[in-house]
Amino acid sequence: MYLNDVKNILVEVLSLGDAGKDLTPQSALLGSIPELDSMAVVNLMAALEEHFGFVIDDDEIGAATFETLGSLNAFVEQKLA
Repeated sequence: MYLNDVKNILVEVLSLGDAGKDLTPQSALLGSIPELDSMAVVNLMAALEEHFGFVIDDDEIGAATFETLGSLNAFVEQKLA
């Protein structure tokens, strides 16, 4: 439901450009995209909070959240439910 928004935010925050257009819900993120380092995770969380209007607590996120684009989208959908 929010997949395109989540994908666009990810591509923008990581400055992936055209490389981001091929991302699918099954695309691996953490460990597969070099641009997704610890600072990028912080920036990505801030961008998601700003775009969707929710707050992410530190204990809500883990490596599984960033496993794939689909898992990141599922996290956003859960926050908005």
